[in-house]
Amino acid sequence: MIVVVGAGPAGIAAALRAQECGARVTVIDDNPSPGGQIWRGESTNTWVERFRNSGIPILAGTRVIAADAAAHTLLLETDENSREIRYEKLILATGSRELFLPFPGWTLPGVFGAGGLQALAKSGLPVSGKRVVIGGTGPLLLAVGAYLRQHGAEVKLIAEQANIQSLAGFAPELLRHPRKVWQGASLQWAIAGVPYRTGCWVESAEGRGRVERVTIRSGRDGFPTSSSWTEDCDYAAIGYGLVPNRELEWSLGENPPDVYIARTGEMEFSFVEGEIAGLTAAGYAERAVLLHPKREKAGAFAAALDTTFTLREELKHLPAPETFVCRCEDVTCERLRPFDSFRAAKLHTRCGMGPCQGRVCEPAASFLFGWPAASDEGRSPRPPVFPARIESLLPVTKG
Repeated sequence: MIVVVGAGPAGIAAALRAQECGARVTVIDDNPSPGGQIWRGESTNTWVERFRNSGIPILAGTRVIAADAAAHTLLLETDENSREIRYEKLILATGSRELFLPFPGWTLPGVFGAGGLQALAKSGLPVSGKRVVIGGTGPLLLAVGAYLRQHGAEVKLIAEQANIQSLAGFAPELLRHPRKVWQGASLQWAIAGVPYRTGCWVESAEGRGRVERVTIRSGRDGFPTSSSWTEDCDYAAIGYGLVPNRELEWSLGENPPDVYIARTGEMEFSFVEGEIAGLTAAGYAERAVLLHPKREKAGAFAAALDTTFTLREELKHLPAPETFVCRCEDVTCERLRPFDSFRAAKLHTRCGMGPCQGRVCEPAASFLFGWPAASDEGRSPRPPVFPARIESLLPVTKG
C-alpha cells in the first residue's frame, strides 16, 4: 500500500497518479477535509472533486506523530485515539507553513499570518465589515486581499516589502507563463481600489487588549513620502513567505527506503512534484521522467519568485529587545542575540521547547540572527513530531 501524508495539491496529485497506475492508496491529513491550505473549503475545485470521487480512503483529522523507517510504520493520532499503520511506499507531501517575523505587538489578538487569517475566514471567522491591513511579501498577499474583500472586509492597505524594481524585474519571467499573467490580472481586478504599496512593511502593532492600529515603515519607494504612518485596523494579516514542513522527513533519517518526497511551495511546482512522486512510488518511473521538463519550468518560476521577494535587511531590525521571538516560552529578542545557533539558544533559554516545537521561532530566529537551519546543524526531530497525548505513545492498535 502507498500511504500519502498530506492532502494539499501535492498530496492529491500523488494519490491520483498512483491510483491511476493501479496502486492501493491511503491518504492521511490533519485537516477535516482535503485541499490543504491552498484549496481549503473549495469543494468545487476540479482536483479536489476528482479526489473525492476517486474513492481513495482519507484519514482526515489525523496527525502523524512518529515514523519508523525500518519497520515501515507510522504512528497516528486523532482527537479520540491513536493507531499504527504500515506502508509499503510512503509519499510525504507535508506542505508548508507561514514565516512570521516578530515585531512589537505581533502577539496581540487580531494579528494573524496572512494565510492564517484567510484560513480562519474560510473556516467561518466573520470578516465582513472588518478593517484589515495586509503586509509581508509575495503573491499570497494579493490572494488574501481578494478573498477577504470578496467576503465583505475593508482591506485598507496591502504593504509589500519588496521594492518596485524587484517586481519589475520579475515581469520577463511572468510573461513566460500566460496563465499566471491571467491569474495576476484577476487578483488585481479583485482588489481594485485597495492601496498596494511596495517597499514598505508593518513595523509595529498597538492596541488595548487587541490590535487597533499598525505602524507602516516605508523604504525608498514607499508611500507616503514620510518615513512612517499608522493605519487603524481590526485585523492585521502579516506573512513573509513559506517554510517547508520537513520535520517528519528529517525524523526518518537520511535516504530512508521506499520514501518519496513531494516538495512544496508555489502551487504548480507542488502539483507536478506530487505527480512525479505518485508515479515513481507506483513503479512508473519512466512516466515520471516525462514530467521533469514541466517540473523544471515550474521550478524556474518558483525560483524567480524567491528572488523577487527576497526579504530585505531592514526586517532583521523589527523586534525591540523586549519583543518575544519565542511566544510559547516568552523568550525575548535580547535573550537570544548572544547565541550563534538555535541549538545553543534552546539549551540556555528553552526557545523552541513549547507547543509549536520551534516551528514559529526557529525560522524567524534563523533569519533575524543568521543562525544555520536545523538541517544544516545536522539535527533531526525526535518523536513525537507533534505534541501528543501520553496514551498515544503507549502500545497502540496496529492498522
